[in-house]
Amino acid sequence: MNPMAFYALIVVIGYFCGCLQCGYFIGKLNHIDIREYGSGNAGATNVLRVLGKFSSLCTFLGDALKGFIPVLILKFIVCPGMPDVNAQFAQLLIGFAAVLGHDYPFFLKFKGGKGISTSGAVMMAFDWRIGMCALITFIIIVALTRYVSLGSCLLSAGFVIEMWLFHPGRIDLLIMAVLFAWFAIYRHRANIKRLLNGTESKIGQKVEVKK
Repeated sequence: MNPMAFYALIVVIGYFCGCLQCGYFIGKLNHIDIREYGSGNAGATNVLRVLGKFSSLCTFLGDALKGFIPVLILKFIVCPGMPDVNAQFAQLLIGFAAVLGHDYPFFLKFKGGKGISTSGAVMMAFDWRIGMCALITFIIIVALTRYVSLGSCLLSAGFVIEMWLFHPGRIDLLIMAVLFAWFAIYRHRANIKRLLNGTESKIGQKVEVKK
């Protein structure tokens, strides 16, 4: 297959994988639209505030796997048989497409989550060192501040530094890391405003659900 056609194909596949909205479906199982409560998005953090730990864990795992699995399939099954394809770039490309699908699912009028679980899982599958740095950053920041949004923004910004450190000279991969970071921070722009004015919710705060 022509490399450009291959890249276009994996973008489509990645996007549709990302459209599997675990938080939305779990909300529907609980007879609510999760996007109508809390922060208004379908990610694991909002599910935690609205529906509790078990539902949040299920959402996190689902959102992570839809980024993790496509990257691994490319890494170990598809790309080894395609020498003309930039395998590492392809892995990040399908992962970024999954994040886009998660954030902008077509069947939910393009209103989804913020893509942090999916982004972190993509990086873990791509290079476990970057994934572990992101995880450690997130845990430390949230433990110290109790702000999930701050941890999410900082772990995403860290992708750029880690890609530069672990894959020096790879401008293509660095550009993809910048895209992941910029997009995650952009999706958190409302959270950043609340952080600056001191009104951002901390982890553990609950939202009342009226069924």
